[in-house]
Order: sequence, then structure tokens, then C-alpha cells
Amino acid sequence: MNKRDFLRTSAAFLLPAAAGTFSALATAATTTPALIRVGVRGGVDEEIWEVVTKVAKERGLNVKPVVLSGSVSPNEGVHNGDLEANSFQHQPFLRDQNQQRGYQLVSAGDTYISPIAFYSRKYKRLADLPAGARVGIPNDPSNQTRALVVLRDQGVLDLKPGFDPFTGTASLADVTALRQKVELVEVASVVLARSLDDLAAAAIVNSFAYQAGLVATRDGIAVEKRERNPYTNLIAVRAKDQDTPWAKQLVAAYQSEPVRQFILQKYQGSVIPAF
Repeated sequence: MNKRDFLRTSAAFLLPAAAGTFSALATAATTTPALIRVGVRGGVDEEIWEVVTKVAKERGLNVKPVVLSGSVSPNEGVHNGDLEANSFQHQPFLRDQNQQRGYQLVSAGDTYISPIAFYSRKYKRLADLPAGARVGIPNDPSNQTRALVVLRDQGVLDLKPGFDPFTGTASLADVTALRQKVELVEVASVVLARSLDDLAAAAIVNSFAYQAGLVATRDGIAVEKRERNPYTNLIAVRAKDQDTPWAKQLVAAYQSEPVRQFILQKYQGSVIPAF
């Protein structure tokens, strides 16, 4: 056998093997996990995902919502591979988490807008707050930004010129003037709903407000604007999984008509579908 015939013969044996290897790699890259574990918080997300799970199962996708509480991080779970996805946050929060912790998580699709609101046991409007009133705001960057924007829009304070919540966060250091002489108290979001009796007013994110029986459009004395709102919630996955068939199927199950109708009927406008 001459050299040319040997090379042809070797290639004939190698090509099927290589094709099999490439096929296996492609299959591994697109294989749908037997169970899609989705990290959620209790309350609104837990309830919605019960409906999503049923829709997904009808479409051949097995989904298991995993309810996480306290300091357990759904983002850490996805980053470590303990979860395939999570659904509890908006884009600014995810952006901050990626920057602070080195995650490579991305949005696979939008879910809903859940407006933050200020609540009070004592006052009907923020304008009624007396001088020295203690006003609770979340201590995490994204939700503190949302609270400060509401206070700015309500004329309670001024923020630094040019601030844009679409591109950055605001903190107490960015407050340039207090038009109402209130005291802003930083408190963890999970604690604010339980501390409402001890404060003149407090900004409570909807997931914790809902657990406390509070509805933004019904009980809030000042509610976040819905127009041009960067705080649309999302389904987060690892960057490598963003374009996988299962991730797209998961988003499609969420963005289905049964889920839309459940949100509209259950939450009566305090949670708004973003699809």
C-alpha cells in the first residue's frame, strides 16, 4: 500500500469515529436535564411557579420549583450547578450580583413587574410624614435605589443630577437634599415588613409585602411608577445555558396564557405580567 492509499484508508476509519465524537458532544450540549430545578422565593414566585410547572409538564418538561429562604442565594445555587435556573430578581439586582460575586448569569426571559411601595400604619401619604419621622428603606443596592427613586418622585428628597436607574444604583450618599426632614433608616428587606409598626413608613418589596398581606395598589401610600421601569423580574440561567432548548421551553411555559391569566386574576394589578 502506497502512502496515498494508506492516508485514504486511515481517513476512512477516523472519520466515523470523529463524527461519533462530534455527535456526542453536540448531544451533550443540547440534552435537556431530566429535572429543571428553579430556585424561587416563597410567596408570589412560589405560587406562580406552581402554575408554570403544570404548563411545562403538559409540554413534556419536568420542572421543580425549589423554595429558598433567608440567606440562601438562588444565584449561588445556579452558579454552582445546584439549580438550573432561578426566578426571583430583576436585571439591576442580577447585574450587581454578577459584578460583586463573579457570576456569569444571564436573563433567559422576562416574567413580571412587581412594584415596590411605601406602607404605613399611621399615615395616608408621604407628604403627611412629620419632621424626624423614621422611614425604612432596603439596605441592598437595587431595592434601596427603587425606594430612593420613589422618594424623589414624591418630592421627599433630591438625588444627584443625571442619575439613571437603568445604568446605575443610588445610595444615601447620592441624596443631595431632604425636602422633608425625615430620617432614612436602612433595614434588610426581609425585616422591613415585620418592622412596619416601629416605623412611620417603610419601602417593602412586593414578595415580602405579599407575605404580610399587603398589596401595593391597595395598601401602598406611594407606589413605584410602572412606566420606564428597569426592574422587570426575570428567569436567570448560566450564560452557557441561555440558548439551550430547555431554557427556551422553560421561558415559553412561563410566558404562556394560563400563567398570564393566573397573575392577572390572583394579584389584581399589584403584579403585572411583562410578556
